[in-house]
Amino acid sequence: MLIGMLVKCSVNSLEIENISHSVTLVPRLEYSVNLLDEIIDVLNYKQSELKEANKDLVHDFDESDKIHVDSLNLEHLVTFSLEILLQVKKRTGRISNVSSIPEILPPSIPMIRTVSAQLFEIIPNCSQKLSEISVHLGSIVLDSAALTTARFDFSLSNAESSTLLNEVKLMVDSKLSKQYPNLDFFKLCNT
Repeated sequence: MLIGMLVKCSVNSLEIENISHSVTLVPRLEYSVNLLDEIIDVLNYKQSELKEANKDLVHDFDESDKIHVDSLNLEHLVTFSLEILLQVKKRTGRISNVSSIPEILPPSIPMIRTVSAQLFEIIPNCSQKLSEISVHLGSIVLDSAALTTARFDFSLSNAESSTLLNEVKLMVDSKLSKQYPNLDFFKLCNT
């Protein structure tokens, strides 16, 4: 004789929806981080190439030679872009759960867009991938905020992003000033 047991169980449909949406965040975030890694690899390679090509400029730089100035400006741009993306990668590594996404990711999106715009003419493929990443991260932030009912202030995110961009610029200027001690990078990059 079989005795069947019925258990009354109520499942909140909202909870199921939230669980399914949070599960879809992980692959999109992983995809974005993988794309970011690819771009960082390209920029690392490009930076090494430029550093090697510009090594003679340490002693033979001529401010009136447009090729010299353009070469160093390009190295500065690639180094700046690389450092920004490394900061973004570091931020994504701090994500521990769905509720941390709206706190951590929003300032990264304007940073990615800034780098994308700067690389548009020199490395268009990376620029395109960065645009894709910014769209993915934007949708991830919005979806995670909806799931967690988090609120965030875009003006605060933009201010934090600007601060980080300025800090990285100062760091890159300092780094390249050590590499090229006879050059004034502030003057060179702002002319």
